[in-house]
Amino acid sequence: MSSSTRIGTGSASVLLVGLSFRSAPVSMLEKVNVADSEMSKLQLALVDNEVISESLVLSTCNRMEFYTVSNAFHSGLDHVVETISNMTGVTAQELEPHLYVHYSNAAAEHMLNVASGLDSMVMGEQQIIGQLRSAYQVADETGTVGRTLHDLTQRALRTGKRVHTETSIDSAGASMVSFAVDRALRFFDSDAQRTSAQRPLEGKRAVIVGAGAMASLASTYVGRLGIDHVTVANRTVARAENLAAHAVEAGVSAHAIGLEGISAALVDADIVVSATGAVGNVITRAHTEEALRQRSPRPLVMCDLSMPRDVEQAVAELDQVTLLNIEELTTMAGEGVEDEESAREIVARELEEFLEDQRAQAVVPTVKAMRQKAADVVAAELLQLEKHTPGMSELDRREVERTVRRVVDKLLHTPTVQAKRLSADGERVTYTDALAALFNLPMGTVESVTEARSQGAVTASAASAATARGAVGALGLGSETALSDSAQSGIAQSGTAQRETLQGEKND
Repeated sequence: MSSSTRIGTGSASVLLVGLSFRSAPVSMLEKVNVADSEMSKLQLALVDNEVISESLVLSTCNRMEFYTVSNAFHSGLDHVVETISNMTGVTAQELEPHLYVHYSNAAAEHMLNVASGLDSMVMGEQQIIGQLRSAYQVADETGTVGRTLHDLTQRALRTGKRVHTETSIDSAGASMVSFAVDRALRFFDSDAQRTSAQRPLEGKRAVIVGAGAMASLASTYVGRLGIDHVTVANRTVARAENLAAHAVEAGVSAHAIGLEGISAALVDADIVVSATGAVGNVITRAHTEEALRQRSPRPLVMCDLSMPRDVEQAVAELDQVTLLNIEELTTMAGEGVEDEESAREIVARELEEFLEDQRAQAVVPTVKAMRQKAADVVAAELLQLEKHTPGMSELDRREVERTVRRVVDKLLHTPTVQAKRLSADGERVTYTDALAALFNLPMGTVESVTEARSQGAVTASAASAATARGAVGALGLGSETALSDSAQSGIAQSGTAQRETLQGEKND
């Protein structure tokens, strides 16, 4: 974590508020989408209150998730929704029907599922791992990630890697890019059917709009499917040239252009994959109509994987043009994948380990407070001893101090270890059981002590009273000098405690 990373959040819990292709239409996802340049501002706004202490925003082409750490559920939820509304201009009334909310353990489980590709449109896709890692880096650099979200995100990334390494959930190599391109193949004419099954794009040309990770995946994938030529279009031509160079190195003919050359590039294109993350349309109806006037009649399939959309929706109304955007692809996505059950078992085990770790961490402030309290008591008692024993040598005083501290440390060691273990187990116990467990007392000790005290209460009280009266007599006080039963019992118990303490020191 960075030097500005936030620290401990005490008893606060993870609160997740999100929208995805499962809960909201693309039009709503577009409205709540926040530009990369505004992400830090959004995350800082989320923690700008007394309720939320950490924040991380995961933004992909089909989800917006706001992970926070809140010390109160309702006020935390209100603040998150209000912040989203303020940043996007979408009212809370518009947002609420499309939001899903997870809290505490459920929020942690959701992030692990997301990182494993189990909540993706294309189940099992690996791209989400990189997207989550990037989201964490942005939040960490902004300074809104603390211990809780750090631990959760690292656990989620670990879980995602395990799922993809130990199961066959991604055996088909599916990603949003491959899923979209594979669906696009269905819209080509019979010429596509006559090509090799391994090279279905042979003889065709592609336009890749964008130069980021998804655009790079698209370039690689169409090259693998036998594309004849790739044109990479990007606002920054240098980045487009870099991507085109990689394609050439892989044996695919390619060149780069600026976005102003889109219309000309569409004239020869058969398939377009756009993934820029730009605000506003990159390919408009006007661009496409201009290209269509110069094309021979044949299909043009556009895969828009951006949020907000890169391709103007009106393009879908044009003859011989098929537009596959997030909304269209959602209706085509399947549910089950190979080895899904094994993947979910890994998530369940990782979640349980994470929750155990968090429960153990939660008791640390209490243990520190207990030890600090003990240290304060020792210091106060030693000060009193110094006042009442002015004649004690410095050597003896240091020995007494070491003995007292050693006794306190021994008394606190077992409760410290046991408190962490019990917290990790997450079991609910009675005060009696907790006391026995904290001090690791033998089974039945508490019960036997309780039973003995119950059976011998009258005898103990009488004996204590007799002892007290004997002491009074020895001091020459009259029998009419009254001591309460509780005081008498206290004297007797004090004498017993002193003897036990002396015996214990002798045994040491």
